[in-house]
Amino acid sequence: MQIRLIAVGKLREQSVAAACAEFEKRLGPYYPFETLEVKAGLGSQPEAAMRDEGARILSAIAADDRVWVLERTGKELSSEELAAALERTGNDGVRRLVLVIGGTYGLDAAVMERAQFKWSLSRLTFLHEWARMIVTEQVYRAAKISRGEPYHH
Repeated sequence: MQIRLIAVGKLREQSVAAACAEFEKRLGPYYPFETLEVKAGLGSQPEAAMRDEGARILSAIAADDRVWVLERTGKELSSEELAAALERTGNDGVRRLVLVIGGTYGLDAAVMERAQFKWSLSRLTFLHEWARMIVTEQVYRAAKISRGEPYHH
């Protein structure tokens, strides 16, 4: 199963970008993993910005993709639960899992409706850049757990 992370906006903090790149590299033996950045919506109108971002996000999702959105009100998973969920998704014959991190104002309703699962990292709100780093690290941790390899403590 391939994993695609779609994120609104670019990574600006060099240390966060380096951490994301390192975990993406480590994921290579486990999952083909790619990150796709979509341009953030412009202007001072949150609804219009979310619509613009949503259109760009949806254009990067294929009809047969499984979609998980990162949403504060979604379901929280332990690292072991994430590992099991990724295994089940792959065993279901899913060709590509798409993880979506929205922009400043959140995700457009159309993207939320397209999602099969809403995943919460926490009830806390994180900087988008940190959310990307946490998601990438947690997918790597889940891969290690699934193979019974050391990393997770």
